[in-house]
Amino acid sequence: MRHGISTHVFFPQRLTSALLDSLRDAGAEAIEVFAARHHFDYTDRAAVRDVATWFRSNDVAPTLHMPLFTAEDEAIWSRHTAPTINLISMQKSTRIASMDEVKRALEAAEQVPFTSCVLHPGLRDDEWDTRAIDDSMTAIEHLKAFAGPLGVKLLLENLTNDVATPAHLAEIVRVGHFSNVGFCLDLGHLQMTEVGEEAKAEGAKSLTEEAFEVFGDRLVELHLHDNHGQFSGKGDEHLWPGAGSVDWALVAKKVAAMKTQPVGMLEVAYDLGEASVVTVDRAKDAWALVRGVGR
Repeated sequence: MRHGISTHVFFPQRLTSALLDSLRDAGAEAIEVFAARHHFDYTDRAAVRDVATWFRSNDVAPTLHMPLFTAEDEAIWSRHTAPTINLISMQKSTRIASMDEVKRALEAAEQVPFTSCVLHPGLRDDEWDTRAIDDSMTAIEHLKAFAGPLGVKLLLENLTNDVATPAHLAEIVRVGHFSNVGFCLDLGHLQMTEVGEEAKAEGAKSLTEEAFEVFGDRLVELHLHDNHGQFSGKGDEHLWPGAGSVDWALVAKKVAAMKTQPVGMLEVAYDLGEASVVTVDRAKDAWALVRGVGR
């Protein structure tokens, strides 16, 4: 498994070459650049050029995460701001505006050699129905046509809504005949929807096992972070692996069995109080845990 770190760990800060240096020094072979104007302003050509120059000078592969906020919401952003960009909103105007914002971020690939872009299909309360399927396919087709010439592959990420379950994402890709669309398996989001211990005792299959099987060899990227599950009341904590209740031994087993190894992208919560050396040490521990040789 290739080691990656998302700039999400520095999300409240402006992305600089010094921050990218610290992720490289932590052993990152790939870096996911989180598209947010207060962090990585993809509409600022100078900011994009600086990031592009850094990646050209370092043997680190860049990937992109789609924006989660509109330009208006970026102005009042805080760590408690809920995402507002929705590619499958029931409002057509919102869908169009959301796709336009993602395209603005994708335009950065003209300078930064992004290989992939992670997409969020929907928001927390979106439901699985015919409309959601149609709107998902429309958004994917539209963005795929835009990203393809830039050399960027789209990756659909599982969320905690009913649309973006691994099984439903696979169904969207199958029905839409999207042969060049892959998947990003977010293990923290999966833990937020994992079946309880009572259900497992009754023979219910682990959602982690199902997800690896459903995504198969189209699984390109893993988002590695931890939480205490849907029944803890603590939400999507984005903890370092090992600090929550994710079954990392099972994850390590499933990753080891894959024919093509995915990028393991650490997507942990930002903590301005931590020095970069702490990030280095924690990243090494986290990757060891996912390899099955951790603490």
